[in-house]
Amino acid sequence: MVRMQYRTLGRTGIKVSAYGLGALMFATSIGNSDPDDSARIIHKALDAGINLIDTADVYGDSEEIVGRALKGRRDNVVLATKVSRPIGDDPNQQGASRRWIMTAVENSLRRLRTDHIDLYQIHRPDPATDVEETLSALSDLIRSGKVRAIGTSAMPASDIVEAQWVAERRGLERFRTDQPPYSLLNRGIEREVLPAAQRYGMGTLVWGPLGQGLLTGQVRKGRQNELRRAGLLKHVNDEHRIEVVERFISLAEEAGLPLTHLAMAFAIAHPGVTSAIAGPRTMSHLDDLLAGVDVALTDDILDRIDAIVPPGTDVGTLDQAYVPPALQQVSLRRRPLGERAAA
Repeated sequence: MVRMQYRTLGRTGIKVSAYGLGALMFATSIGNSDPDDSARIIHKALDAGINLIDTADVYGDSEEIVGRALKGRRDNVVLATKVSRPIGDDPNQQGASRRWIMTAVENSLRRLRTDHIDLYQIHRPDPATDVEETLSALSDLIRSGKVRAIGTSAMPASDIVEAQWVAERRGLERFRTDQPPYSLLNRGIEREVLPAAQRYGMGTLVWGPLGQGLLTGQVRKGRQNELRRAGLLKHVNDEHRIEVVERFISLAEEAGLPLTHLAMAFAIAHPGVTSAIAGPRTMSHLDDLLAGVDVALTDDILDRIDAIVPPGTDVGTLDQAYVPPALQQVSLRRRPLGERAAA
């Protein structure tokens, strides 16, 4: 019998399951091509006690599939979606401006077949928009009843602090959650992001707890090309990450656990983590996740994990990790040639 844990989402008072259901793989163009099968997966997850569903406007037809599946069950779900990543080629159909947020939320509400969103998140930071502009628009959505709480995704710690200060000084609603990547392979958020979120009473919904598939047990040293040809994983190109995965496979075997159970139990063990969002594509994927909800790691196992990947460190880089403009744009890290010569 599955015994789901529930935790309070920051200081919102909202109770969410320790395992969240990510809806990326329900999009027919990305994951499961059968919407009816995706609906069955959603229903089984809800029956098992998962009450948090996380999707995004950029996930193809995911919002529509989730909206249809929740008919008659909407009131029992903490429904989260996101805005800011590009929708098409229009330069104004992206980002965190008031103009786009006000349009995008109406589109999401329509696709989700609901009159409110429980958690509306800025999918990636938007350095081109003043955070006060973003918070002002989101505050209006909360006051109108269309949104219950607001959050961010992959926001650096310094931006989290700035947003909290702006909200306090301007009398605006504040970000209540962040959704960063976190797994056995990627622990960088332990250094600053999780402490900052805890300092401000924010809930943390971590994505990628299975390392984008690397921590499923399928990925073994020497099999990367085989997996790529089968279309199972397209980003298995870091040999060091594969070596580390092999060490975790051995640790899981010694602990008598499937690697997926070790990975998920680790992701929710940190006191700063509210829920770990996993995105099953098939019913068997969900069944495996549900079979591990009771797993709690001992201090000895957590110590051995620390020995493989030290706290606060990452092994390689996720292919969907947020890269700030200061690293992406050469012009932001190099003085003009004339200034360099003068110096």
